[in-house]
Amino acid sequence: MARISGLSDELLVKILSFLPTKEAVSTSVLSKQWEFLWMWLPKLEYDDYDHVTDRSESALQTYRDFIAKNLPLHRAPIIESLSLGFRLGSLQPEDLKSWVGIAVSRRGRELSICYLYYWDESPQLLLPCSLYTCKSLVTLKLEGEKILVDVPSTVCLPSLKTLQLERVTYSNEDSLRLLLSYCPVLEDLSIVRDENDNLRAVVVIVSSLQRLSLEIPGLCSSDAYVIVTPYLKYFKVVDYRESMSYLIEQLPELEEADIVVLQYPENLLESVTFFKRLSLRVLFNSPRETVFRDGIVFNRLENLKLCIFSDDWSKLLVPLLKDSPNLRVLNLVVDDDSSDFGEYEPVRWENNQSSVPKCLLKSLKTFEFAGYKGRPEERDFLSFIFKHARRLTSSSILRESERCHEFLVI
Repeated sequence: MARISGLSDELLVKILSFLPTKEAVSTSVLSKQWEFLWMWLPKLEYDDYDHVTDRSESALQTYRDFIAKNLPLHRAPIIESLSLGFRLGSLQPEDLKSWVGIAVSRRGRELSICYLYYWDESPQLLLPCSLYTCKSLVTLKLEGEKILVDVPSTVCLPSLKTLQLERVTYSNEDSLRLLLSYCPVLEDLSIVRDENDNLRAVVVIVSSLQRLSLEIPGLCSSDAYVIVTPYLKYFKVVDYRESMSYLIEQLPELEEADIVVLQYPENLLESVTFFKRLSLRVLFNSPRETVFRDGIVFNRLENLKLCIFSDDWSKLLVPLLKDSPNLRVLNLVVDDDSSDFGEYEPVRWENNQSSVPKCLLKSLKTFEFAGYKGRPEERDFLSFIFKHARRLTSSSILRESERCHEFLVI
C-alpha cells in the first residue's frame, strides 16, 4: 500500500480541498512537502468568528495579518471560491479592496462577504470597482448593513448567475436597478432588505431570472415592487409591511410560489396566478371573506399548503379552492408557536352542488391536516371537505398533544 507521502502534490491538494481552510493550513507543520500545499487550494474560507478562539485585539490583528500576508501569495491560478466572514472587528476597509482584487485577478468564480460588526463606529465597506466588471464571477453573496453597494457606470457581470444581497446598504435608489441591468445571465436573485438600506421602490427587470426571493421588514417603504421576469419558475415573498403594492408582469413559467404576509394578499396572488404549487402564510387573518378580482382563476394550481395562524382562515381558503379547479393536494398546517385563536364566528357552508368548489368534486386526491386541535372552525371544515371531496384517495389528520403525535387516517 502506497504511503500518503508518496502521493503527488496535485492529489494531496485535492485531499486538502475537502477540509476547512483552517484545518488545511494546519497541515503545513507536518513536513516540508506539506508546508505550502494549502496555498494551492482553489477554495478559501476566512471567518474570524470560527477561526479566532482568543477574542483579544492582538489575536484579531494577528488573524488579519495572516490573511494579508498569505492571500497575495496564494498560488492557485484560479480561485474558485473565496468566502470572507468578519464579525469580531478584524477587518479594515482597505483590506477588503485588496483581498477582493486578488480574487478578481485570479478569475474568481464565487465570492461571499459577510460583515456583521454592528458597533456604530465600525467602518463602512466599499467594494472595489473591479468586482463589478469581473467576467468570471458566477456567484456573489453580500451580507451586512455596513457593506455599501455603490455600482459604477461601467458595471458588467457577464457570467453572474447567483446574486444574494442580504441587509446591505445601497449608495442611492438606482444602485440595485443598475446592477441587475448588467447581469445578462442572472438566474437566482435573493434580496433581504434592511429598513435603512436607502431604497424605496425595488425594480427587478431580468429576463433570464428563474428564482426570486424577497424579504421585506415592516418599516420598509410601501412603494411598489416592479417585477418583470418572464421566465421565473420560483417566487418567494416574505413581506411584513402593513401595506404593500406589487406591479408584476405575467409569469407564465412559474412553478412554485412561497408567500408570507401580514394581511390577505389578494393583489399579490392575482399577479402570480400561473403557479403549480403555492405555500401561503397569512399572519393576521381578516373576518371578511377574500374576494378575488373577476376572471382570476388558478388553473395550474395543483398543490396548496396553507399555514393557519388564527381564526377565520377558512374565509381565505374557500375562495382559493373555488378558483383552483384542478387542485390535487391540499395541506393545512396549524402554527402553534404563532397562533392567536379567539372566538370563531361559524361559517355558513354552502350545501348546494353548484357552490361546492369544483376541485373537491373532480380533482382533489390528497388531503393532509397537521396540528389539528378540534376547534369549531376545524371541525366545520372537515365535515365540509369529507362530504364533498369525492375523489380523495389519501387523507390524514395529525393531532398534536402533550404526550404524543397521533395520525388519524380517514
